[in-house]
Parts: sequence; structure tokens; C-alpha cells
Amino acid sequence: MKHIISILFLGINILSCSNKTVPTMGNTNNKKTLTYLAIGDSYTIGEQVQGKDNFPNQVYSLMKKDFSDFAEPRIIAKTGWTTNELEKGIIAADKAEPFQTSYDFVSLLIGVNNQYRGSTVENYKPEFEELLQKAIRFAGNNADHVVVISIPDWGVTPFAKGRDTTKIAKEIDAYNTAAKEIASTYDVHYIDITPWTREAATDNSFLAADGLHPSSKEYKRWAEKIAEFFKSRL
Repeated sequence: MKHIISILFLGINILSCSNKTVPTMGNTNNKKTLTYLAIGDSYTIGEQVQGKDNFPNQVYSLMKKDFSDFAEPRIIAKTGWTTNELEKGIIAADKAEPFQTSYDFVSLLIGVNNQYRGSTVENYKPEFEELLQKAIRFAGNNADHVVVISIPDWGVTPFAKGRDTTKIAKEIDAYNTAAKEIASTYDVHYIDITPWTREAATDNSFLAADGLHPSSKEYKRWAEKIAEFFKSRL
């Protein structure tokens, strides 16, 4: 009798185990797609370069090498946008094509047009902070997966010829200091690419054909730094 009970018990266990889902190595059906949202202005959309060569798409290409499930980025950016215009652009983009519930990574680069139009840093701060808060929400409230990129110094470019380039540099630095401090408050990673952009003063290979915006070569440096950060969070 004991033997019969033991056999029955073993049979029940076998049936029970057979109904369980057992993880399988190499099973890609459950692989999660990694998503990236890039918001900003001409420096994000990549004015004067092919779409594949702007920094969000170069980040995508770099990430794809190690993470086959990394999806093409969604880019919300337009040449000439200020912080206020980016805010409106985000609202319009959501109406046209609703955003995902959250993204694995979000990048924010905005402010050069505020400075170009003569807006003060004090006016920039609250609008930038509001956009950063929104970026964090886009990242599922995971501030550790958001990156703020510094504003390039356009004062070193041929486009700025005849202007007060020292003044432009000081104002860009002031904007970047404000953005960095706000990013730090929210524990958001900050990447300072501004020193690189100043190399364009003596090397025009870092500039696009318009003599103002970055070339694909310049964007490549940004993309490598951003991809390095993204990979460190996976």
C-alpha cells in the first residue's frame, strides 16, 4: 500500500512539474525591446546632416551592436526651438502619435535658441526644469536613465563671425551651469560636450556645410559618450 501511495505521489509531482513554464536559454520571445526618446532642437534632429548621422541615430547604431533589441529612437526636436517651443512640440507630438507609457532612456538637449534670442538664464531655468521633470516621467520616473547634454558653443563657428564671441561663450557657459545644477538636483546624468564643440574654431571638419551646426563626425563623439552611459545602466 505504501508503495502504491509513493508511486501516485511521484506521478502527481511529475504532472505538476510538466505544467510549469521553464525558462529556456536563448529564448528571444520574451526579450524586452529597449526604447529611447530624444528631445531637443536642431542639435538633436541633426540639422544639415542625414538622419542616420544625428546623434540619437548614431547612439542607436552603437547600441544595436551589443543589444539587438534596441529600437530606433523617437525624436521630438526641431531647428530653432526654445524651451517653450519644445514644450509645445511635445504636446503636439503626443496628440499626433501618443507616447509610450515609458522609455528605457531619454535624452534632453535644449537652450541654445533661448540664448540666441537674448533670453536670460533666469527665464531659462524654470522652463528647463519643467522639461527635465517631463523627461524623467517619460523614463518611467527613473532619473538614472535620463541624460542631459550640454549646449554647444556656436560662437566659435563661421556663422558667428562679426559677433561678440566672448559674450556668447560666457552666456553658453551660464546656461550650461544652470542646466547641470538642475540635472544634479534630480540625480540626472550630465554630459558636457561643449569643450569638444569649441574645437571647431580650428577644425572645420567638426562642422556641417552651413558652418554652424555639428557634422556627423562631431555627433559621433557625442553618441559614443551617450551610448557608453546607456550601456552602463543595462
